[in-house]
Amino acid sequence: MEAINLIDSFAEFKELKNIDRATLMRVLEDIFRNMLIKRYGTDENFDIIINIDKGDLEIWRNRIVVEDDAFENPNTQISLTEAKKIDADYEVGEEVTDEVKFKDFGRRSVLALRQNLSARILELEKDHIFTKYKEKVGQIVTGEVYQVWKKEILVLDDEGNELILPKQEQIPSDFFKKGDTIRAVVIRVEMKNASPYIILSRTSPVFLERLFENEVPEIFDGLITIKNVVRVPGERAKVAVESYDDRIDPVGACVGMKGSRIHGIVRELRNENIDVINYTNNIQLYITRALNPAKINKIEMDEENKRANVYLNPEEVSLAIGKGGLNIKLASQLTGYEIDVYRELETAEEEDVNLEEFSDEIEPWVIEELKRVGCDTAKSVLELSESELESRTDLEIETIRDVLKILRAEFE
Repeated sequence: MEAINLIDSFAEFKELKNIDRATLMRVLEDIFRNMLIKRYGTDENFDIIINIDKGDLEIWRNRIVVEDDAFENPNTQISLTEAKKIDADYEVGEEVTDEVKFKDFGRRSVLALRQNLSARILELEKDHIFTKYKEKVGQIVTGEVYQVWKKEILVLDDEGNELILPKQEQIPSDFFKKGDTIRAVVIRVEMKNASPYIILSRTSPVFLERLFENEVPEIFDGLITIKNVVRVPGERAKVAVESYDDRIDPVGACVGMKGSRIHGIVRELRNENIDVINYTNNIQLYITRALNPAKINKIEMDEENKRANVYLNPEEVSLAIGKGGLNIKLASQLTGYEIDVYRELETAEEEDVNLEEFSDEIEPWVIEELKRVGCDTAKSVLELSESELESRTDLEIETIRDVLKILRAEFE
């Protein structure tokens, strides 16, 4: 092809870029036909023969033989005199086929053709990557850290495609350096500046769900179903599971013998504390399980407003709330109910005073904040130190000191 083996060079490109044979042939033919239209005004009377394996391309033009005085269009017609120069047996009305040489198009046209072909194949490759990862949304992928920036990490998959792990999708204690292997779930794929933009996440509940599917064969096989997953990445998570086979203990299957199955997940999530809970339609029982390890005395339900008042012994309140309020927060998210915890006072503690009694001295929003962390009586507040109250609530230290002064005065 006049020393310009376009087909051969792009056949090699095809192997690198995973563009299938039929698609490449369609693109090649489309590019060449556009070139013919620009030069001759039409491509209808041309046949294009492509052989990718051999790196051959042939373009043949078909013209009708007409009388010399009827000759008008040199692209679609050939005069009888010119036809007989090719073959003396040609007659008017017959079709003459001759090959179009690339040298007839000129160097500039061939260069433009090459550029168009490169652009189209690059576009196809981007579409291929976009489609491939669109189908992988919600799946775990493994890649190699290529570049670490302040706001995101650039990850390369095994084909060299670029994936992005933003800072907000990283577990707070994550630390990666160039060359590390990383696992994350694909959460979003979009086109940005005409290129596929693939977003990964390690904080999504879906990531934890897929890790369970990988580690627990019963989940992968559909014998155990994950009903809900809530988590504070790197800190704590709650996973509700249900078994359709009475012979299978869903919690035991997920944890594994001596925690063998869940340990791998915990390590992947930077020692995130994972509570696996047996799902039930009995919402009171579900809330009780969700607040584990706290032992609950009774629950008052307000199903219309999706609220639950939980009563516990004083020593159980801190267990129900959890460090930083994580246990009660995740239990609320898991069950879909707003949960308030209350202390059940023993007889010896009946002289305790409900915080509501101090509404004339303590502002209502301060009382609500104290109740939010399980302190609904004067003594329950006084049992905690200033530093504990400051860490558990959103109150300023001055406000806490004022409250403690008022409450102490009540008992003095």
